[in-house]
Amino acid sequence: MTKTVAITGATGNIGVKLRRHFETLGWRLRLLDLTNGGDGMVLASDLTRWDERWVAQLAEADAVILLAGQPSPAASWRSIVDLNIDLTLNVYEAAARGKAKRVIFASSNWTMAGHRFAGGALPTSRDPYPVNAYGASKLFGERLGRSYSERWGLSSICFRIGWCQRGENRPGPHMDWADWGQAMWLSDRDLCQGFEKAVVAPETVRFAVLNLMSANQGSRWDLEATRATIGYVPQDGHTPDVTPEKRGGAERTREVRQRIEEAEAWLNTTRL
Repeated sequence: MTKTVAITGATGNIGVKLRRHFETLGWRLRLLDLTNGGDGMVLASDLTRWDERWVAQLAEADAVILLAGQPSPAASWRSIVDLNIDLTLNVYEAAARGKAKRVIFASSNWTMAGHRFAGGALPTSRDPYPVNAYGASKLFGERLGRSYSERWGLSSICFRIGWCQRGENRPGPHMDWADWGQAMWLSDRDLCQGFEKAVVAPETVRFAVLNLMSANQGSRWDLEATRATIGYVPQDGHTPDVTPEKRGGAERTREVRQRIEEAEAWLNTTRL
């Protein structure tokens, strides 16, 4: 069945890959980004500013894919407020007012980054643990999806996306964060499968937060809820190949993280 899908952030890494895939399905696409790079199919739009011109592009869409925003985990709070909070609020509101059926929100593995050295499986039911402004903003976007689902009837599926690299997107020891990074690898094929299944998922899926990674050896990211909710079955996978240098770097990062957590615990129990 032909779908009408609006993609915000359409000229970015994931947006370009999804556009190509959806075009092969014959879906009607409405493409938005801050700049269009000379592509007349993309509506240049500043989604941090309410403008009926871009708002109209979301109206009655079968799905609005919310990729637009600040993609850097190192971003400042100022940038995050503008691009990952104000922008996200605008898109959810526009989708609800325009009677779109569903928002598919690009959340992030950074919502769980604090669990990196704690061990154990990472289902989306585990307590979130963002360690930076970027991760916190993605958690906010998930909770906003729940709010709009419960109060406005807008279906919302939030993907905690793994690591889908630009370009060729091959996994391997060139990836940062040692085995943690490689275990989050998401192939282009699995990326497109996940988003396609989210678009066509039954209307009974009202709100869900789902992990989206490939089937990587030793991965702690639990994909069972993703399979049960939308029928996602990863087609690709990777066995992490970690160099001694990357493993040493991971150990140093673990030590720094431990000191930070000890300092935070001290601050929370000490009256200054």
